This record gives sequence, C-alpha cells and structure tokens, in this order.
Amino acid sequence: MTQTQRHAKIVESLRATGVASVRELAESLQVSESTIRRDLKLLDANGELIRSYGGAALALRDMTNGAMTEEHPFDVTATTDRAMKEAMAEQAAALVADDSVVLLDIGTSTSLIARRLRGRPVTVITSNVGVLDELRDDDAVRLVMLGGVLRRNYQSLVGSLTEKAMRQVSADIAFLSCTGVRANGHVVDDMAVEAPIKQAMIEAADRVALVASETKFPGTGSLRLCSLADIDVLVTTGGADPQTLELCRQAGGKVITA
Repeated sequence: MTQTQRHAKIVESLRATGVASVRELAESLQVSESTIRRDLKLLDANGELIRSYGGAALALRDMTNGAMTEEHPFDVTATTDRAMKEAMAEQAAALVADDSVVLLDIGTSTSLIARRLRGRPVTVITSNVGVLDELRDDDAVRLVMLGGVLRRNYQSLVGSLTEKAMRQVSADIAFLSCTGVRANGHVVDDMAVEAPIKQAMIEAADRVALVASETKFPGTGSLRLCSLADIDVLVTTGGADPQTLELCRQAGGKVITA
C-alpha cells in the first residue's frame, strides 16, 4: 500500500468513527505505529485531521443532530451562495477607509472583499491564501501575509506561527467569518485549528465586522468565537433571523443587509 493510499484509508476511517488511535490505525492498515505517526503528522500539516495524544480526529467536522458533516474545499465553497457573498462583499468593502489597516479572515467571502479593495491605498493583513491570489499583483495595496502551516484544502495558513504573528499586529477593522450565529448571539465556528486565530483577530482590531449570510443563522459550530456584543458591524443578507439581528442592535452593533 502506498503512502497516498494509506492517507486515504486513514481519512476514510476517521470519517466513519470521528477519532482513532495510532494503534487502531496501525492494526487496521497493517503497518508500524511509527509509520502511522508520520502519516498523521503529514495529514495534520495539510489540515486534513487534527493530531491528538495517541491518535487523531477528523479536522473538518461539526456534529449536527448526531451527524458528521465535512468542510468543503475552498473551490467548492467559493461557488456556493455566490450572489449573496458578492453582495455582502460590496457592502463590507464600503466600510474600509483609505489608508486604513484591514484584517481579512479566512474564507471565500473575505476573498471577495479583497477583490473590491484592489487599487486602494490600504494595508491588508491576512492568513487567507485566496486574498493573496486577489492582491498579489496590486501595487496600491500593501499586503502582509501571516506565516503558518498551509491548509491546502481551504487555502489558509494556520497554527502557532499564525497565532503569534496575529498577536503582533494592530488593525483599524477586521472582517470576520464564521460557520454559525446562534439564537443567543454566540458567534461560533467548527474548525478548532482556526478558532484561536479568529479570536486573535478580534483582539487586534479597533472595529470588528462579521460577514455572515442568512445561511449562518443559526448555521453550525461548537466553538465559540465571541458574541454579537463584541461585533461592531454585522453584514448579512435579507433572510437572516430578525430576532438574532436585534440582539446585535441592542448590544450597540450596526446591521447592514446586503
């Protein structure tokens, strides 16, 4: 069995069980535990799973009604609800003043915001490789890429290097993405490796704008990033839950419907 085949079998096993130990995987694939540890290290570096003590867990998951759902690759997500994302990006970019410092989160919506910042005298700081693709050849924008491990499937840089770099920057405004906004106002996400980076973004910015379409109400996610009380501006679309939007307004946040 080749390394590529082993990796596919490991991910397939985790999709079925959620977690697995090194010993279980070694016995199942009939290889040594040291081989499995090397495999898990590579898969973790690529963002396909999360290494844990003695084993691994599927990285791209969230439990909804007892079912496991997988995060879609960047290219697939980019085509989903495209019209809503384009409309939100237009409204979000209008919040950016010239000569300001802008933090852009991972995700496809923030890449569309970056596209609308082309040609403007702003500084953009990000760990989003999609943003790099949008702005790499734009001389007007000062682009700062945060270091880290590349999650190839979702075109983002993650890990301790990214977190440390994020804590050294200061921005005028951050555009935050999420996987869900609960009815109680909690802003949540379902990716453990990215949650600390998002939280560091919130701390680093004078203003925080959450970009979340109606599909994120309530959305999914078990990791709390912040609450709507920590959000200065919520950019959303017309079908978002009105009661949840009212929580944002009551906390002093502005709601913009694209």
